[in-house]
Amino acid sequence: MKPIDFPESNKRLTKPKTMTDKQCGPLQVYCDGGRCISLWKLTFWERLKALRYGRIWLYVYGGKTQPPVNLSVDKTIFETK
Repeated sequence: MKPIDFPESNKRLTKPKTMTDKQCGPLQVYCDGGRCISLWKLTFWERLKALRYGRIWLYVYGGKTQPPVNLSVDKTIFETK
C-alpha cells in the first residue's frame, strides 16, 4: 500500500530521525486537533488479496502500547457539498 495525498489533507508528517528513507517516508494527513487521517491506495495484487482473505493488518511502530486507531474502506469520509 502507498500513502496518497487527498484534497482535504492539511499537514505533512515526516519520518522519525531514527528511521531511514527506505523504512519510512512523509505522510500527508488531515488533522483537526483530535485525529489525523491518512489515505492509502492498494496495488492490484493487494486488492485481490484483500478480496480473497477479507483482512487488513495494521502495523503501529514505536511505543509500548497501541494508540487508538481505525481503518475504513469507504469511498470518502468527508461530506461532499
